[in-house]
Amino acid sequence: MDYTEKVYDHLKNPRNMGKIEDADGEGTVGSPVCGDVMKIYIKVKDNIIEDVKFETFGCGAAIATSSVLTELVKGKTIEDAEKITNKDVIAVLGGLPPVKMHCSVLAESGLKSAIADYKGKQDNDRKRQGG
Repeated sequence: MDYTEKVYDHLKNPRNMGKIEDADGEGTVGSPVCGDVMKIYIKVKDNIIEDVKFETFGCGAAIATSSVLTELVKGKTIEDAEKITNKDVIAVLGGLPPVKMHCSVLAESGLKSAIADYKGKQDNDRKRQGG
């Protein structure tokens, strides 16, 4: 596979790998095409993503895209994080082989799923508090 140095760097030295036990939002996505599974965890305070971690089981591109995604969203507001796309991930990595583009889409989907989970929990909290 012809990967860029950035892809190899994130594969060999993944950033923010792991699990957030008390995550405010969690998103799990998978691809039946290749068997990759990503879990994205976010910790939010005052609408800012304070921490983000990932657990990815899959190919090198899946791990690299997860790692880059976490770097892109850390410290961002929920609204700014929602604007991050797979194209942003690919740009940071300097490209991906066409057969691996789906990994960047999975990373974006995992983030959106974690944010949706966070928002759902916020809505439930408001309803419980009568607001």
